[in-house]
Amino acid sequence: MSTRRLLGIFAVLGLVLLAGCAGAITDTDGEPVSPTETDEQPTTEIETTGETAPEGELAVHQLNVGQGSSTLVIGPDGETLLIDSGDWRDDGEGVIAYLESQDVTRIDHLVTTHPDADHIGGHAAVIEHFETEHDGVGAVYDPGIASSSATYDEYLDAVETHNVTLYRTQAGDSIQMSGVEAKILAPPEGYLANEDRNENSIVIHLQFGASSFLLPGDGETASEEYLVETYGDSLNSTVLAVGHHGSQSSTSEAFLEAASPQAAVISSAYDSQYGHPHEEVLVRLESDSIPTYWTATHGTTTFTSNGSAVTVATQQDAPTTATDLRSSDAIEPETDSPVTDRFVIDADGSGTTPITDPTETTANTPEETPTATLETTALDIVAIHADAEGNDRENLNDEYVVFENTGTSSIDLSNWELADAADHTYSFPDGTVLAPGDTITIYTGSGTDTESEVYWGQSSPVWNNDGDTVILLNDKGTTVIEETY
Repeated sequence: MSTRRLLGIFAVLGLVLLAGCAGAITDTDGEPVSPTETDEQPTTEIETTGETAPEGELAVHQLNVGQGSSTLVIGPDGETLLIDSGDWRDDGEGVIAYLESQDVTRIDHLVTTHPDADHIGGHAAVIEHFETEHDGVGAVYDPGIASSSATYDEYLDAVETHNVTLYRTQAGDSIQMSGVEAKILAPPEGYLANEDRNENSIVIHLQFGASSFLLPGDGETASEEYLVETYGDSLNSTVLAVGHHGSQSSTSEAFLEAASPQAAVISSAYDSQYGHPHEEVLVRLESDSIPTYWTATHGTTTFTSNGSAVTVATQQDAPTTATDLRSSDAIEPETDSPVTDRFVIDADGSGTTPITDPTETTANTPEETPTATLETTALDIVAIHADAEGNDRENLNDEYVVFENTGTSSIDLSNWELADAADHTYSFPDGTVLAPGDTITIYTGSGTDTESEVYWGQSSPVWNNDGDTVILLNDKGTTVIEETY
């Protein structure tokens, strides 16, 4: 496949550039804003003060397609945006099956983030399927960099065969979705890094009410540096799709600081031949206390926003501490089990709250109720010290939580668990018993346990200074205390 053929298709359709067709990013006065302007003109900010809450819901589905990527976005009016279509070896079968399961009959917008075969592997099949069996494909969005692969050739063949509108898409463009702001942040005109395919991935920022999603494709160092330099803190997003499957060349500290996500999701195979996600990336995510979902262990993961909160649902329950992701069993790609709601993220940044499984809180008969569970009514949180003096990372034992037994009977805390909203978990040692009137302090750092003081052993802070949730579960896994500060 040559660039000449790709440009020829653009020329035949008469749609070389999307800008002006789908609308550019504008400032608060409605004037066009260049994506190359400095942070004085943040292009992804939305004024929410005084605005009414949006109607309906926005759903972002990160599909479990193994070593590849595919994201389905369904807007509040049912409009659909499909970003990539998985690996070429699947030929779109899993993606099409999932779209059918969601009763999708039309792809309004199909995005090619870049021409690698693990991202466009199902494009030809998706176009063929929806053009011949359903209501078609509205438009395709492509960064304009060609590939020599047969997969890319087949994709363009399908575009030509079915005369699907094809837009060359770059920074400053927008995808017009009803009720949702979908802005294209990259690649810039002229491209980056000598037209490297990954570095010139289409980067999309979705805004729905106070919630937002940043989807950077396979962007690596050059793409992230461009995004940070161009948009700065206006990259801030509720949910980040981790770039390039968690490759060590993506998700830099500077990029994470600018995006400041409250949750992250990674798409890659459990036994990725490339080692995705790389440990360096997981450590960075964990250090920033960002709850992280991995399609290989959580399965297909959905984020459903009502504009002020985002509900996270996964097929399989698994740790969300990034460095613990591999401790869970794999879930096979294209597993068709339903998703279950796990967490709710407040879009204003106030915290994440776990959703308790109702089967865990079913009342037992009095004779079946464990004694320890009855005694927990007398266990209270008496102190939450989240903001350690000085540098939090250098003073971990000035971050602590204190519980007090306010009852008249001792409470056996053996194997009880303390957790935060990001699923960092501490298990009380065997033999931990709290007598009436006594307190026990759990320090974040390391030290020698005593009857009244125990140490989590973490290497970085756990409790967020600007708000978090303290969760205590008994040895049966039942939530005993859940307090948000």
